[in-house]
Amino acid sequence: MANKPQNICKLKKTDKLQIRYQHQFIEAGCDEAGRGCLAGPVFAAAVILPDDFENEVLNDSKKLNEKQRYELRQLIENSAIAWGVAMVDNKEIDRTNILKSSIRAMHLALEKLTMQPEFVLIDGNRFFRYRQVPYACIIKGDSKFLSIAAASILAKTYRDDYMLSIHDKYPQYAWNKNKGYPTKTHRNLMEINGLCEFHRRSFKSVSKQAKIQFPEC
Repeated sequence: MANKPQNICKLKKTDKLQIRYQHQFIEAGCDEAGRGCLAGPVFAAAVILPDDFENEVLNDSKKLNEKQRYELRQLIENSAIAWGVAMVDNKEIDRTNILKSSIRAMHLALEKLTMQPEFVLIDGNRFFRYRQVPYACIIKGDSKFLSIAAASILAKTYRDDYMLSIHDKYPQYAWNKNKGYPTKTHRNLMEINGLCEFHRRSFKSVSKQAKIQFPEC
């Protein structure tokens, strides 16, 4: 069954992203953004695309520039059968952990869909079942399936928008440029200014954060 953890899918890389993992059930792709950040929430998105959706540019959000991501966001929102975006804040990340918070954000995004998915594609190697819906974890799925790539675009752009909004309150951390990621500049500014209400206290050092990984199923 696809919802058994040991059945993580390691599909071969192809030049063209696939529209479906299976063709029997209504399928939603999920991805998150901000898992490796030192500040701010983790965002997740869920997207159900029509079977005839095509786009030559859509890919893993990390492979695209900012202009491409925002252009694709508008296209995805206009073309998708259903889409949802959700977040889990830094306080909940500290209370639980980044793995649980990332999956929680995915569940919240799935709940926002106006159409109930019957199958879920997850980017990565770990997921907790959403309701009773079967799922498949796809390693590097955002570069293999259009629905996951679309979810990665929405999660990334909505998180970037959020970090820009709180940058106005705390401009001393330059979140308008680093978006809370552990860049050298961000780390230096944290050393100078200390932590604020949006920093993740459980990520006490960059070296510790770098070791946080999704465990294998």
